[in-house]
Amino acid sequence: MSSQRPFRFGVINESPLPACEWFAHVKRVEALGYSTFLIRDHVLPDFFGDQFAPLVAMTAAATATTRLRVGTIVIDNDYRHPPMLAKEVATLDLLSGGRFELGLGAGWLRSEYDAMGMPFDRNGVRIDRMAESIQVLKGLFAEGSFSFSGEHYQIENLDLFPAPAQRPHPPILIGGGKRRVLTLAGKEADIVGILTTSVATGTVVDDPHERTVAGIREKLGWVRDGAGERFDQIELSIIPNLVVTPDRRGAAERVIEEHGWSGIGVEDVLKMPSMLIGTLDQIVDTVYARREELGFSYYIVSDQNTEEFAPIVERLSGS
Repeated sequence: MSSQRPFRFGVINESPLPACEWFAHVKRVEALGYSTFLIRDHVLPDFFGDQFAPLVAMTAAATATTRLRVGTIVIDNDYRHPPMLAKEVATLDLLSGGRFELGLGAGWLRSEYDAMGMPFDRNGVRIDRMAESIQVLKGLFAEGSFSFSGEHYQIENLDLFPAPAQRPHPPILIGGGKRRVLTLAGKEADIVGILTTSVATGTVVDDPHERTVAGIREKLGWVRDGAGERFDQIELSIIPNLVVTPDRRGAAERVIEEHGWSGIGVEDVLKMPSMLIGTLDQIVDTVYARREELGFSYYIVSDQNTEEFAPIVERLSGS
């Protein structure tokens, strides 16, 4: 199973610093041994604060580094027509020397759609549109001209230039927390990110039962349903909450209080795959155990935790 895939670690850019400080930050992420530097795709601050434009920012990050991979987590499919996204992705991948990873999502933040005057279609329509977009992107990344006739997109004899450096295409990450998206991810993605909050209503809903071991196993089952025999080829990713402390139980109690959870105990929190709580040694042991138990090998943290998480990166990267 994918439990033996080597560990790697990524950083989400949540700090739109002044230019000189931002470039120094990117270089520091690379120096600390992180594999990827990633950015979300939002035009409103909402839950995550202000964001740079993802493809432009990741191009800049790639030019400032030599080994660090850059990517999106995730591009909103509704914001970009697939052929234009394919061209931007291929160009970035080529000019970065094959260091781009494409995270793609169906879009979910209703307030953002409303602010931009875009229709916020029901979940099934947005997911169907993303499913078609993936087919278009993969077709355009392949050699030769490509045509496609779907409900949402029609492409006629389009030959993409330039071709991406990575073949057959840059790695595709799809993240989600519900059956339909995760089944699609299992079918199409190289990397699957397991979401531990729900965004199905157009906002973030923090249900602790989404985070339990049983909840995560159900989500992984949906990925497996879509993947079939290719499941072992998929890299499994999660975004953890990190608390470095000698007092695990006290920290878990504070987590429950801060989130306002009910019906969840300390042991439940400590077992949550998205929670890394304890000393550095305890967290390292936990990460190993969860790879063996659930298959997670790719951990992505906020850049607010870059330095705090770095000792774990140093000890586990590539192992």
